[in-house]
Amino acid sequence: MSAKPIIGLPADRRVLDPHPFHLVGEKYITAIYDGADGMPFVIPALGKRMDLARILANIDGLLLTGSPSNVEPHHYGGEPSKPGTMHDAERDATTFPLIEMALAEGVPILAVCRGFQELNVVLGGSLHQEVHNVPGYHNHKENPADPLDVQYGPSHEVTLVEGGLLRALAGAERVAVNSLHAQGIKRLANGVSIEAVADDGLIEGFRVDDAKGFTLAVQWHPEWRVIENEFSKSIFKAFGDACSERAGRRQV
Repeated sequence: MSAKPIIGLPADRRVLDPHPFHLVGEKYITAIYDGADGMPFVIPALGKRMDLARILANIDGLLLTGSPSNVEPHHYGGEPSKPGTMHDAERDATTFPLIEMALAEGVPILAVCRGFQELNVVLGGSLHQEVHNVPGYHNHKENPADPLDVQYGPSHEVTLVEGGLLRALAGAERVAVNSLHAQGIKRLANGVSIEAVADDGLIEGFRVDDAKGFTLAVQWHPEWRVIENEFSKSIFKAFGDACSERAGRRQV
């Protein structure tokens, strides 16, 4: 039996009074193990203090997770955030160079929610900080007072672009997805192809056209109870298969 591919998850840096912690949600860890058949490896949010090249040389994939924090707007030329907005400069300082290096090395990438936004920004795109306040878009946020099953339950449909990877994985033109985000794509980066669009026109999925390896980004949360959702399972299996292929090449 071949070893499971090692899949890196960049951590958030969060202060849980009074101490700072480096955190990754359990749902992402279990989705890697159960959905991608991989071995999760948490990458601390220490930015360039770490040898990121060495880390990438020893992992077979990169899962860019969601997070309550927003990408800092100076990264994409946005206006300063409203007071009280949660940011995570340490995560930005870790994920941005990691993404650039992973793309250059052909490391498979699956980007979810904040990760979806990070990938768009690294590639030169920009973000709406509050999609729900932009005319023409509906509210894509969850109600934090709801039980988690409701927060992560189906919220709206997305249309999957014909000829795209997600359309092939779903075997359908439209699928219902969850929705737990305030930020969203304002300007889509160059060199990517749209994979999914929400019913209000917001871009919710894309792939990088000339990526050397699997590179897919989605705005929703397929990691949530991944084994219970066939579409989510297919996304993580495709990602895991790409990671396994890299592992096989890396171990030769």
